[in-house]
Amino acid sequence: MAKYERQLTGDFDVVLGRLFDAVMNGSMSASYEDGSDWDANGVRCAGRVFERYSWMGGNRVSMNLTLVGHGSSLFLSAITSGGSQAVFWKVNTMGEESFLETIMPVAEEYAAGR
Repeated sequence: MAKYERQLTGDFDVVLGRLFDAVMNGSMSASYEDGSDWDANGVRCAGRVFERYSWMGGNRVSMNLTLVGHGSSLFLSAITSGGSQAVFWKVNTMGEESFLETIMPVAEEYAAGR
């Protein structure tokens, strides 16, 4: 498992769209599996699940992306899993980390305090 979290500032829909595009354009094997959206009292939450084939690990890796926002104040949490071929412990997380890195440049553009 690899995890990346960041406070962001920006338009919720724009940031979510840019993150989605970064994942889908980051690998020709990337696929959008499903998502969920929630909105209440000005707070929005979007969950997205992606998968892709990891050439390094020879298996599929998934990434759960959660974006929460209130106005222009946003919080991103992205967690990857899979990518290991061991039965009782994780031995190869390179594919997970590589998948996570597809969203980092976009997130850093919107990092709070920049």
